[in-house]
Amino acid sequence: MRTILYLIRKEFIQIFRNKFISKAIFAVPIVQMLILVPAITFEIKNINLAIIDQDMTLESRGLISKLEGSTFFNITYSTFSEEKANDLLHRNKCNLILSIPSGFGEDIINGKPARILASIDAINASTAQLSWAYLNGVIRDYNIDLLNENISISKIVPQPRIEITNRYWYNESLNYKYYMLPGILVILVTAIGFLLAGLNMVREKEIGTIEQINVTPVRKYHFIIAKMVPFLLIGLIDLALGLLIGKLAFNIPFEGSIALMFMGATIFLIAVLGLALFISTFSGTQQQYMFVAFFCMIVFILMSGIFTPYESMPQWAQDFNLINPVTYLIRINRMVMLKGSTIYDISTELYSLAVIAILFTALAVRRYRKTA
Repeated sequence: MRTILYLIRKEFIQIFRNKFISKAIFAVPIVQMLILVPAITFEIKNINLAIIDQDMTLESRGLISKLEGSTFFNITYSTFSEEKANDLLHRNKCNLILSIPSGFGEDIINGKPARILASIDAINASTAQLSWAYLNGVIRDYNIDLLNENISISKIVPQPRIEITNRYWYNESLNYKYYMLPGILVILVTAIGFLLAGLNMVREKEIGTIEQINVTPVRKYHFIIAKMVPFLLIGLIDLALGLLIGKLAFNIPFEGSIALMFMGATIFLIAVLGLALFISTFSGTQQQYMFVAFFCMIVFILMSGIFTPYESMPQWAQDFNLINPVTYLIRINRMVMLKGSTIYDISTELYSLAVIAILFTALAVRRYRKTA
């Protein structure tokens, strides 16, 4: 035990001797949280809309007024030419074309179904679907207004209908920052643990100090544990700092247990540090390590479900995520922070993380060679 403590002390001295790393450890979470949380969002606002109003009636102007009053749409162009509107869409000057044909107002007055045409830039399928949904919402409101005003309302026979009252649980205000912040925290601790721990070990190889340890009676598991502990503590401190920034800057709710969240993060960091040290055992230079580590991080983060629902991925991707520690911690953070989940609710994720942590750490110890 004393051997491990001496080695941990040596690691801390070595880490904080590098002034750049010691500053980066505390600057990265502040910058990352303040930039990424508000910037990464799938909310769509300011959809640029081009209008082709060939009707020019009170009814068509009423619909356009509805769109102007929406927070989602900006009416940037108005034209009578379909060709010109298509050209605007082609040059990315607008995202959506709404064509109101002549006879639109007359059909409404006569009680006939009125038709309009919406042409949407669908290069980004998600944006296109949301734009269509927002447009449907505005048109639905317009239809309700017509019924309320109406126009021969006495002739309308009330039809039986289902009234729906909906409620959004766990994020009632649909604040996207609440959804993203737990994921950004995972990226933060991943970057600290995965990059710094591996680079630290490879740098020792490059400058030759690791050979001085290799000729001592220090056991392989002593060495690996001593390499993991400092970055484990630094990662947890960064997580605490990120949570504090999230509370102060974004008023993020926290419904569950902080201790439970830190327990999940501790197991996660052991897994990530084990993988980082395993990769560093066969990396000869910092460039080699950075290349492999960057590739692994990108794959783990993009497939973790931070941006897209995990359940929507193909089966092979869901199978891959069984060994992806980032997936589990993102799920744990969201469940604990937003739902207030207990240890029983996230026991599957904790057990899975523990298995991955043991596996990666064992690989790092087994692969490390004490050769001078």
